[in-house]
Amino acid sequence: MDAIVNDKRERILAAASDLIVKNGLQCSMAEIAQTAGVATGTLYIYFSSKEEMVRGVYQRLTAKVGASLIVEHGPDVSHEARVRRYIDDYIGLIWADPARAILFEYLSNVPLLPPGELRRLFAPVTDFTAKVFTEARAAGVLRDFDPNVMGAYVGGGIRNTLKWRRANGSPLTEAEHRQIAEMCWSAIAGNTQEQALPGVADRQS
Repeated sequence: MDAIVNDKRERILAAASDLIVKNGLQCSMAEIAQTAGVATGTLYIYFSSKEEMVRGVYQRLTAKVGASLIVEHGPDVSHEARVRRYIDDYIGLIWADPARAILFEYLSNVPLLPPGELRRLFAPVTDFTAKVFTEARAAGVLRDFDPNVMGAYVGGGIRNTLKWRRANGSPLTEAEHRQIAEMCWSAIAGNTQEQALPGVADRQS
């Protein structure tokens, strides 16, 4: 019985995700039900309102993102290895599922819930990202930049790069994956001779 319930709920959330990306919140509950292959009344068994369903869409997305990115590292794993693993996992997350990548990008650009609730829903992922980058910076592995900014820069760069790369229509090669990962790493890595940001005098010279 639980498997049937979970399957219907998943189908409803998958349909809502697809229609939200296509039509925004203009999509009706009837359209969501039709896409999910269930009766409209069935939606209200699982969700009391469209707002609650949207919240479910976010929860479904953040659960999948968290499952891909959050890793419990042992003390023997270096901070560089942790950041590089995060970058590799992020590339894999965005490339593996085009529909999920589009939903992630859409919900990032068009938030459908209040900011406070969004922060709460994404907290497991954002807290993990901040922890990895903060500890790596403290260890001298990363540049002396705001860890949250570095995490956002890496994530945004990967999403945008793969969005345009996907238009090519061919699979992402291992060489391309390595190139994207290395560009992300090079942008934030510490202990290089090119770390200093140009000052005003430098820009004017």
